[in-house]
Amino acid sequence: MNAAVSQMSQPVETLALDRNGARVSPIGSRAFLLEATGDFDLASQRRIWALSRAVELWRDVLEIVPGMTNLLVVLKVTPEDPETLAVRLLEAWEHAESIDLAGRTIEIAVTYGGEHATDLAALCDRSGLSDREVVRIHYEGTYRVFALGSAPGFGYLHGLDPRIYMPRKTVPSLNMARGCLTIGGMQTGVAVLTGPNGWNSIGFAELQMFDPMSATPAVMAPGDTVRFVPASIEL
Repeated sequence: MNAAVSQMSQPVETLALDRNGARVSPIGSRAFLLEATGDFDLASQRRIWALSRAVELWRDVLEIVPGMTNLLVVLKVTPEDPETLAVRLLEAWEHAESIDLAGRTIEIAVTYGGEHATDLAALCDRSGLSDREVVRIHYEGTYRVFALGSAPGFGYLHGLDPRIYMPRKTVPSLNMARGCLTIGGMQTGVAVLTGPNGWNSIGFAELQMFDPMSATPAVMAPGDTVRFVPASIEL
């Protein structure tokens, strides 16, 4: 076993640095996750976007994966001193100036209610709102795409009204349809695959969010603004 791997095998579980509103933790031997520890908001995401642009230029970086107020950094080789790398990331975070991505505005036609709104009643019970109030609050919102992930083309959308917050299910739906309009915690999105899903469905969108044969396979991109337009309301 070489020295670098030996060194990583001992402190990797305990190495975690927290400073200036961010925390860095190792993910295996060559990857590090920086998480913003402040509010889950657009300001934090803008700093993540700025950090991404800076870190992707580092010569020892193989890949970066921006997430929801976090950034995964994968190195080309295992670092000899993981703590030094963690400190370097925190210093880059400290100096990252907020930027905004110039995205598009995307309107998505939605059928609210109907056969795919399998969790609308539970959301009403939790919130104390009527189904029409939940639907209205949702489509009156303006959402920003913070990141893509989980499945190809799935956009994590920020901007959900706290009144219709709904925690993710402890037991996921086993066969939720592609296109279901979902809420998971303080996020909303459109399912891009049919299969198990722990988010809560309140409607359905016909638009295919990911087309592998297209020149731009994903409909959404980080920085885009999304509006949901009620094509019909079936309550």
